[in-house]
Amino acid sequence: MNLEQLQNTNIVILGAGLTGLSCARFLRDNGIAFVLNDSRENSVELDTLASFPNDKFIQGYWDSEVISSSDLIIASPGIDLSEANLVSLLKNKQVIGDVELYCLLKNTPILAVTGSNGKSTVVSLLNYLGNALGKNVLLGGNIGTPILDQFDKQPEILILELSSFQLETINSLTPIAATILNISDDHLDRHKTLKNYQNIKQKIYHNANVAVINRDDELTHLNDNDTVENIISFGSDVPSAGQFGMAFIEQKRMLMYGQQALMSLSELPLAGEHNALNCLAALALGQSAGWPIADMVPLLPNFKGLDHRCQRVNSNDGIHWVNDSKATNIGATLAAIEGLVATLSTQNKLILIAGGDGKGADFEQLSSALDNYVSHVFLIGKDAKLIANVCAELTTKAQVVDSLEIAVSNAAICADEGDIVLLSPACASIDMFKNYAARGHAFEQAVASIKGIGGDR
Repeated sequence: MNLEQLQNTNIVILGAGLTGLSCARFLRDNGIAFVLNDSRENSVELDTLASFPNDKFIQGYWDSEVISSSDLIIASPGIDLSEANLVSLLKNKQVIGDVELYCLLKNTPILAVTGSNGKSTVVSLLNYLGNALGKNVLLGGNIGTPILDQFDKQPEILILELSSFQLETINSLTPIAATILNISDDHLDRHKTLKNYQNIKQKIYHNANVAVINRDDELTHLNDNDTVENIISFGSDVPSAGQFGMAFIEQKRMLMYGQQALMSLSELPLAGEHNALNCLAALALGQSAGWPIADMVPLLPNFKGLDHRCQRVNSNDGIHWVNDSKATNIGATLAAIEGLVATLSTQNKLILIAGGDGKGADFEQLSSALDNYVSHVFLIGKDAKLIANVCAELTTKAQVVDSLEIAVSNAAICADEGDIVLLSPACASIDMFKNYAARGHAFEQAVASIKGIGGDR
C-alpha cells in the first residue's frame, strides 16, 4: 500500500481519542479525505473541528450508513470491535489500526514488545540503551507520541510497545525481534477469556525474525502454528548457552548470558526479580538488533525507570514507601509483591494498598501471595470487597477503607522501620482517579502529609 492508493479510498476513522485524531491529522496532512465517527457526544472540541474544515466529523452515535459504505476502517484501539452495534457493520470490512497503517506504508526495522506487565519499562529501557549507544531509535505504539505523528522520521530502529487492543488490528508487522514478556488476566472485560487474550498477544510473533520468550511463563511461548526460526529465551533460572537467565555466584544473584555473569541484581536501578527479567528481555531484544551485550550491560545501572512503577517515595520515617500505581492488573501486583518481598529481612514485613476497578479479573489469583507474603492489606475503590474476600484471614489482614489517604494513614500506623508499604492496586484507577498517574501522585502526597514525614513521627 502507498499514500496514492489511499487517495480514492472511502476511509472512516472510528474513535476521536488521541489515536483517532492522530490518524485524522495524518490523512489531512497527506491530502486524503476521511470521515471520523465517534459514538460519544462532543468528543471533539470546537477548535479541533476547525482544523479539519474539509472533512466530516460525526459524533454521538455509530453512523451505520457511513460505516457500511466505507472501503477502509481505521479503528482506534479503545474501540471494542466486538461491540454489538458494530459487529454487523464491520462484517467483511477491512479494519486496521494506526500501527497497521504505519507498517503497510513503511518498512522500518522494528523491535516489538507486548505483555500484561513490564512492556513500558522494557521499551523505555531499549530506547535508553539505543540512545546511549548512539543509535537513531524511535519510541512508539502504546507509549508517548502516536506513531503516525512521527511518520516522517527515519529511525534505524522503531521500538514499539503494543497493547492487546492494538494487536487486534495488526497483520503486517514484520519485526526484527518480538517478545511477549508475560501473560496474566487483564482486559477480560473486553477479551472475555484468557485464551482469547493469549491468542491476540501471540500475533506479535507471526512475522518476526526472532521470538524472545519467557521461560518462566508458558503462555508466552510460541503456538504450534508459529514458524519463527530464531528463538531466544530469558528466565529466572540458570540459562543454557546463548540464552539469558540468573544464577547465584559467590552468594550474589547475577544476570547471566549462558555461563557468563553480566551484573549483580543489586546493581540494577529497578528493585525486584520481575525487573531483572525485564532487563534480560531488553538485552535479548537489543542483541537481536545487533547491539553488543558488552556495550549494553554497563549502561543498565543508569536507567531511571518509569514514574509510578515500583518507584520509591522519599520519607525520613524509616519506612520504604513504594509507588507502583501503574500496576493496573493482578499480574503486575503479583510481580511487585514477589519481587519486593525477596528484598526484606526476616523481621520486616510488607504492607499492601490495593483496589480500584478490576476489569473483570479473578482476584483469587492474589490469594496465595496475600496470605503468604503480606501482613496487612488496605483496600480502596470499586472492587475492594472482592479482593478482601480472597484473604483467608479477612478480619485481621484485609481492611476496606474509603480513600487512598486513609489507607496510607492506616499503613503508617502498622508499619515499622524497615517495612515496605506498597501501593500496587491490581486494578485500573478510573473509578476514583483520572488515571494511574493521578493515583500515584495522590499516594505520594498522602505519604508526604503523614505527621512526621520531614519531622518527628
